[in-house]
Amino acid sequence: MFEEKYLKLLSREYPNIEKASAEIINLRAILSLPKGTEYFLSDLHGEHEAFIHMVKSASGVIRSKIDEIFEKRLPEKERDKLASLIYNAEAELERRQREESDFNEWCRVTIYRLIEVCKSVSTKYTRSKVRKRLPKDSAYIIDELLHADDESNKTHYYNEIINSIVECQVAEQFIIELSDTISRLAVDRLHIIGDIFDRGAHPDYIMEYLMKFHDVDFQWGNHDIVWMGAATGNWACITNVIRMNISYNNFDMLEIGYGINLRPLAVFAAKVYVDDPCTYFAPHMLDRNTFDPVDEQLASKMHKAIAIIQHKVEGQRIMSHPEYKMDHRLILDKIDSQKGTIRIKDMEWELRDTNFPTIDPTDPYKLTEEENLLMNTLEASFLESEKLQEHIKFLYSHGAMYKCVNGNLLYHGCIPMTEEGEFEDVTLNGSTHKGKAFMDYLDDEVRKAYFNPLASDETGISGDIMWYLWLGSKSPLFGKDQMTTFERSFIADKKSHKEYTVPYYKLVNNRETCEKILKEFGLNPDTSHILNGHVPVKIKDGESPVRGGGKLFIIDGGISKAYQKQTGIAGYTFIFNSRFMALAEHKPYSPMKEDGSQEFHAPTIKIVENMPVRLTVKTSDIGEDLQLQVEDLKNLVRAYRSGLIKESK
Repeated sequence: MFEEKYLKLLSREYPNIEKASAEIINLRAILSLPKGTEYFLSDLHGEHEAFIHMVKSASGVIRSKIDEIFEKRLPEKERDKLASLIYNAEAELERRQREESDFNEWCRVTIYRLIEVCKSVSTKYTRSKVRKRLPKDSAYIIDELLHADDESNKTHYYNEIINSIVECQVAEQFIIELSDTISRLAVDRLHIIGDIFDRGAHPDYIMEYLMKFHDVDFQWGNHDIVWMGAATGNWACITNVIRMNISYNNFDMLEIGYGINLRPLAVFAAKVYVDDPCTYFAPHMLDRNTFDPVDEQLASKMHKAIAIIQHKVEGQRIMSHPEYKMDHRLILDKIDSQKGTIRIKDMEWELRDTNFPTIDPTDPYKLTEEENLLMNTLEASFLESEKLQEHIKFLYSHGAMYKCVNGNLLYHGCIPMTEEGEFEDVTLNGSTHKGKAFMDYLDDEVRKAYFNPLASDETGISGDIMWYLWLGSKSPLFGKDQMTTFERSFIADKKSHKEYTVPYYKLVNNRETCEKILKEFGLNPDTSHILNGHVPVKIKDGESPVRGGGKLFIIDGGISKAYQKQTGIAGYTFIFNSRFMALAEHKPYSPMKEDGSQEFHAPTIKIVENMPVRLTVKTSDIGEDLQLQVEDLKNLVRAYRSGLIKESK
């Protein structure tokens, strides 16, 4: 009965045998195509220019295509220029207008070349799928140029179309759209394995770019989750977000991008720390603000002010959640103002900054009246920011704690494990879970905390679970024993800054551990892999991104400028196409020069595994869905033939 109802619903879309059969043929054809190319990146940390370049260049694949097509026809410099055009069409067009004596002729030649590249990257797709990736206004023209295969008419046909484009003075826009189309076709699916936010200047630009991307998913990182908590209005998360981004001078993003009103914080900080230079709170100047430059000394005062408030509200959350077992991070009550020291874990440390005008020694975690008013204002800014809430909802709708896709397990940080290599029981909010069940529980609780707080197991304030996942010792998104934010700000002795990683990071060097994790998530350990972010791989120190005998890949290579001295490179892309898996190792991104030119360094691509046979769509997760659709359509055809369901026009 149920099947008959379902088939009747299906018949509305395929009302007769002819239409149902046509779709069966179409789906079978798609199943025989090569598997689309997946790209995996992690730890973007607001580096919008470097990230967008990686996607537009398909992490070096587009340059390889250009070499394949034009190696014998164009010198290397011309191939470089063609690649630069695809990576940043607007900038290259502006430069070419100044340099080319016959710009129109250059446009004609360039369109021919771009069409050749576009054909090369579109060969894996059906014509209908290619059409869906084409820009709306020029879709028909590009489609005609891509599929005009009658050699006798081709030259004349091409010339007429391209001449018309140039004569109508739309060549520049057409070149931009064609370049974007090449990038969209080269990357079939994009996986972001955590940490879009913090450090770099514009995670908001990255989110805007990804919201327009045709197929993307996220595995949340701890820097994402703290923003997700801030979007619920959680003060512990809000103070962390503001402190981190003031410390990296990201005022444009906070105030202009997301509309967070920082003026009350600036007024408060200037008043409270009027005679305090706040020397140890000077922001990192990796990027400059264009629209909202803030005086460095004022930024330092704001940084210190929000840091003190953060430690107060975090202390309140720790005392509200004894189950978090974070009493050792109750620090403000351990300050000895007379001696200028603090006692942490039975060790006494000298403080390099002892000016704490807002801390009441008798009640150190209580906010002053002004601090409380300030936090109410900041909370309102986060809750009322339309763009932030839109971005966070997109992270929810396209994201999760982990993902199993085409035989790969993706997660940002770790799976909590004991020293002995067993999955660790973790108790949060009165519920105890381990392994996959723990990740599923957290995913559910994080969603409830934002969309339906009353339905969650959470106690205290909505979003506390996100704050715990940001820095808790059993958090699979953090993976360390503690976050030493206070120590790094107030104690000069670096021994106090140490954060120890959980057993997972040693265990995954063993293949057996990786296979155990894959089995836990229902994947075949013989053919599956783990893709992991979070911990920068220090290539310069001899570390390798490949762990567990080739079962696990850590792909945080330092896209963030803040990490590049540690890693020695500028990020990884993991590439999985129909023929192989590969790691693209990137060099630092070079910004545009004053003359409009830009150097693009091709990444080093290393194949880490060749497929025994070329993979088709049929072997992918999408293929499984399509095969089910084929079976449903076959059942519908049988129902038509038997008279169970009547055909219609």
